[in-house]
Order: sequence, then structure tokens, then C-alpha cells
Amino acid sequence: MTRLIFLGPPGSGKGTQAQILAEDLNIPHISTGEILRQAMQEQTSLGIKAQSYVNSGDLVPDQLVQDLVKERLSQPDVQSGWILDGFPRKVTQAVFLEKLLAEMNQGGERVINLDAPDDVVVARLLERGRKDDTEAVIRHRLDVYRSETAPLIDYYGERQKLITVNGDQSQEEVTHELKKIVTS
Repeated sequence: MTRLIFLGPPGSGKGTQAQILAEDLNIPHISTGEILRQAMQEQTSLGIKAQSYVNSGDLVPDQLVQDLVKERLSQPDVQSGWILDGFPRKVTQAVFLEKLLAEMNQGGERVINLDAPDDVVVARLLERGRKDDTEAVIRHRLDVYRSETAPLIDYYGERQKLITVNGDQSQEEVTHELKKIVTS
């Protein structure tokens, strides 16, 4: 049973790696962005709520994101495992997730921290060439990530659930390392 939570700064490759691994293991890759888009597209009650925040340019509140994650983890395709990407983003969400997984008998999750130095992820994100991705904007996003998500690394580290993988390698090398972790 594979249940993985992916952490890592923007540009560390976690979305790509989560996708590769999910396909390989035949389990769903659950990205919070994806859940949000799907709920809004399907016009579920949570999706309609989320849409109003998105339309006004506000961040979707924690409670709503948590409800969406709970709804997604209740679906039948997650029984054989899952990979969560983009959630939790802070310790309060990690505490929520821990309780939720215990209630749903879905414990045993492991946390992969795909780490890469700022200069590496900045270069990668600049290469991606999105027009709003200036170096200043990217560095700001990294600062926000480090301040909000760094406590999560300690949180999962203290619980002996954290595995850090060097994201400053080729995509193939990272995939190879992740596959080794999952089969161990």
C-alpha cells in the first residue's frame, strides 16, 4: 500500500515525479490544484464555493481545501494507495490530514521531500518561461514556501515519516531514487 505526500519547493519537479510514480504504481496522483479544478468543473457544492474565491482572486480557505481533500480521499480509486501533491502546505493541515487518515484507516503514509537549492529551482522556473515568472517573483514564492512549509519538514521528521530526496539531479535519477524508496 503506497501512500505518499510530496513536499518540495516550486520547480523541484514534484508534480512531474508524482505523476510518473502514480502511473507506475497505478494509483491516483492527487494534486490540490487538480481537485479544485475538477470540483469547479463538476460544479459540486464545494466546487461552487471554491469558484467564488477563485473568481475574486482570493486564496481558497484552508477549511474548504481540507473538505476537498477529504472528499477526494473518500473515493473508491484511492483504496490501493495515492500520492498527495500540494497538500498539506502547513502544519495545521498536516494535523488535519493525520486525523483524517486515522479515521479512514489510511495511515502508513510516507513523506517525500524533493529538495533542490534555490538557484537550481529559479533557473528551472525561468526556463519554463511563464510570463509572470520573473526571478524576483520566483524568489518571493520560494521565500513563502520555505517559511510556510519548512515547519512541515520538521513535523514529519519528528514523526519518522520524512524521506529527503535530492531534487538537483536529472529527472531519470530522481525517478530511479523514488522507485527504490517505494519498493523498500
